[in-house]
Amino acid sequence: MDWLKKLAALLVLIGALNWGLVGLFGFNVVTEIFGSAATVTKVIYSLIGLSGLWMLLTKYKS
Repeated sequence: MDWLKKLAALLVLIGALNWGLVGLFGFNVVTEIFGSAATVTKVIYSLIGLSGLWMLLTKYKS
């Protein structure tokens, strides 16, 4: 389960950096890497969002 926690943290970090770049410079890393394929970007953004939710829920679970 430790690897899942690390993966979720990595995805949340990538998402935070991506949105920071979008807000500051209008540069979207995910679209630059994977193109504007709607399905692929939706899957990536969904995984990032679910990772953030999972981290939030597990942090306050105890």
